[in-house]
Order: sequence, then structure tokens, then C-alpha cells
Amino acid sequence: MAKRVVPEERRRRRRPTKGGVVLSERLIVEAALRLLREHGSAGLTARRLGLALDCDPSTLYRYFRGMDDLTLAIGDALIGQALDGWHPTGRWRHDLRGLGLRIHAAYVSHPQAAVLTASRVSGRANELAADEAVLDVLRTAGFPPADTVRVYQAFIDTTLAFAALDAASLALPDAVRGADEDMWRSTYARLPAATHPRIAETAPLLAARMVTSAYPTALDMLLSSAERDLAGLGVRGAEPGPPSA
Repeated sequence: MAKRVVPEERRRRRRPTKGGVVLSERLIVEAALRLLREHGSAGLTARRLGLALDCDPSTLYRYFRGMDDLTLAIGDALIGQALDGWHPTGRWRHDLRGLGLRIHAAYVSHPQAAVLTASRVSGRANELAADEAVLDVLRTAGFPPADTVRVYQAFIDTTLAFAALDAASLALPDAVRGADEDMWRSTYARLPAATHPRIAETAPLLAARMVTSAYPTALDMLLSSAERDLAGLGVRGAEPGPPSA
């Protein structure tokens, strides 16, 4: 049977830990993010968190139903970071592009946490706020409900998929990631045109491009497609896209 979670207001009135810290969901999530950064997902345990927060591990279950519940809270915190300071301007394409880049950046700034949480659905406050914001931007732009949901799904899934992919690369040991990136110069750049003409032709461009994230390009392509669909509906909402690279 799942443990009962004590309401936040009651937790605030509890005594500090032995180290003088008054626990809260926020402090626990912050400590979890540090553990993930230092030890990876295998290092995120109730015992390690208890040591980091100077409290008995069982105390954590007053705030979270279990470690999976904490995982969902970590993902929600990353979305909260992305939303902090973002405000819609009424230019739907500009707004979605900005929000997408913020979400991607928030996840890749915590690679281990991103790998752990990007595929999850938490139903928590920040996630709900982000979903409501995206849906509202699209509906306000003039997309019908069915098209709104279609573009919303493509936008969210593309953003989180690239966040997980890029975070997985960043979470690799430096030597491994460096070897992967060097492959574009040490192997691809040396292939002869006789056997691999297209790779040989584009080798310098591949070496420069393939060590960066394709997310901004994919996002612009997605938004351009959505903008064409919107124009086809006869809705005045087209915006000029960003200049070509």
C-alpha cells in the first residue's frame, strides 16, 4: 500500500533535521539533482538522499510516495525552470520557438535527470502549466482543436525527444563522448569519394554540424509546417520564420 503523503503545510511545521535544515519538496529535489549530476541515476537512492540532507531516509516518504514519485517531481522541476521568465507575446510561432528552446535547455542542463525524466508524464503543476500554455498559444493563433492537439503532440514530443537524445550524449563520460564526436573527423572525413562520394563531398560540413544539436533546426521545420497548415485554413497568423543558417 502506498504511503500517505503529508500535506505541504503540515511539513513546514516539523522540526529541522539534525543539520538544522527544514525539509521541503524543493530542497529534496535540489539534492536529488545534485546526486544525479555526481553519481548518475544509479546513485539516486533514499539512503544517499538521507545522507545528503542529514535526515533519516524514511523522512523522505513524508514528502514523496516513493522514489518514482520523486523522479516525477524532478522532471516537473525542470519544466518549471523552463517556464520561469517565459511570457507569451501573441506571436504564436515566436512564442512556441522560445518555449521549446527553454524546455530543451532546461533538460540538457541536467543531463542525468533528463535521461531519467524526459519520457515521463507527471501531471504536476509545472507540466500542466506548460501544456496549457502550448495549447493556448495554438488555439489563440487560430488552429482548430484537432489541429491544435496534433501540433501540440509533435511540438512536445520533438522537444523532449531531442532533450533526451542530447542529454544522453552529455551524460556519457568525457572520453567516450569525445571519441564519438571525433569519429566525424577521424573516420568520416577520410572516406574516399570512390566508395562514399556523398560523405566525402560533405565531410567538413558533417564534422561541424553533427557535434551540435539538431533541435533548433527540427523545431523550425516543425513550426514552418504548422504555419503552412494554418495558412491553408485561411487563418491570418503567419509569421516570418528565422533566417536560414
